Amino acid sequence: MRAMGGDQVEEAVSGAVTALRGGTGRDWSVKAGRLEWSCRRTAEHLASDLISYAGQLAGRPADRYVPFKITFDECEGAEDVLQVVEATGALFAAAVRTTPREVRAFHPYPFRSADREGFAAMGVTEILVHAHDVAEGLGIPYEPPAALCADILTRIFPHVRPEPGPDHWRTLLWATGRGELPGRAPLTTWRWSNNLVIPADRLTLQGVTPAAAADLCAGGTGGFEWIEGGPFQGTRDAAGMVVKAYEAGVHRPEWGMFLLVRREDGRAVGGMGFHGAPDEQGRAEVGYDLAESARGNGYATEALRALSAWALAREDLTYLFATVDRTNAPSQGVISRVGFTRVGTVGDDGEQYAYELRG
Repeated sequence: MRAMGGDQVEEAVSGAVTALRGGTGRDWSVKAGRLEWSCRRTAEHLASDLISYAGQLAGRPADRYVPFKITFDECEGAEDVLQVVEATGALFAAAVRTTPREVRAFHPYPFRSADREGFAAMGVTEILVHAHDVAEGLGIPYEPPAALCADILTRIFPHVRPEPGPDHWRTLLWATGRGELPGRAPLTTWRWSNNLVIPADRLTLQGVTPAAAADLCAGGTGGFEWIEGGPFQGTRDAAGMVVKAYEAGVHRPEWGMFLLVRREDGRAVGGMGFHGAPDEQGRAEVGYDLAESARGNGYATEALRALSAWALAREDLTYLFATVDRTNAPSQGVISRVGFTRVGTVGDDGEQYAYELRG
C-alpha cells in the first residue's frame, strides 16, 4: 500500500510551488479562484495550515489547536510568499515523519482527532486545492498527480464515491466544492473525514479507510503491524465489504470496519465491525475475528463491549444483530458475555444462532 506521509507532503509542496512560480510576475492581489480571498491571502492561509498541522503533531494536544499563527507581514513579493510555503511544508513533512503511528492529536472534524496519516492527507488536500485556487486566480495551469489525489480520496474522503477511470483530480475538486461532475450536484459545503478510533482497555478500535481495506484485500497489512498469524482471512473478507461499499458510494466509515490494536505494542490482533449502516428498523449487524495467536485473552469481548456501547449510544441505531456458528462455542461465549441474547437460528438448517443486543 502506498503510504500517506512526509514524502507525499513534499511531493505536493514541490509541485504546487513549481507551478505557482510561473505566476510570480503577476498580480497576487486578485481573487483566488472561487474564494473571496486574494491569491496572497490564500497562500498565507495555506502556510498557516501547514505550520498548524505540524504544531498539532509536535505538541499533541487532545482538546484544542496549539495557539499560534503565521503571517506574511514581512513578505515583500510573491517569491517571498512561496519561500514561506516551502519552509512550512518542510516543517510539516518533518513532523509527519517523526510522529509515531499510534499518536493522535486534536482535529475537530468529525471525531475530534487524527493520526499522522490523517494530518498528512489533510495537509496535502490544503496544498492541492489552494494551489488550484491561486493558479486559477493568476491564470496559470496547475494539475497535481492523479495518484496523489487518489491517496487523499481513499483516506479522508471515504464518503465520496470515486469517479471511474483515472480522473481523481476532478473528483477531488468536486469533493471540495470547486468543480462539477456529471450526474452530481455541485457542493456548497464539504467536509473530510478522519478515521474513527474507539478506545477500550487494552485495545483501540481503529477505523479502516478504503485505502487500508483495499490493501488488506490484496493480501497486505493495511498499513498496520500484526501479531503472528494475522490478519485472519475473516478480516480480509470484511475489508472486501468495505471496498465494495466504497465503490458503490454507500460506505459510511463509522459503520464500517475496525482493526483491534493493542496499546502495549501497537500491533493489530484482529478485526471487528459492521456489515453496513443501520437499516430502516435501526438494526446493524456486527462481526469479528482474531488472529489465532491472539485468542483466549479476552480481546474480542473487550472490543465488542466497547464497539456495542459506542453504537447503542447513537440515535440511528435501535439494536445490534449477530450470527454465530452452532459449533463455535468460544464466539458464543464472547457474544453472551457482552450481553447479547439468543433469539433464534438462521440458515437453511439452522446452522447459526442469531443474537440481538438492545440498549
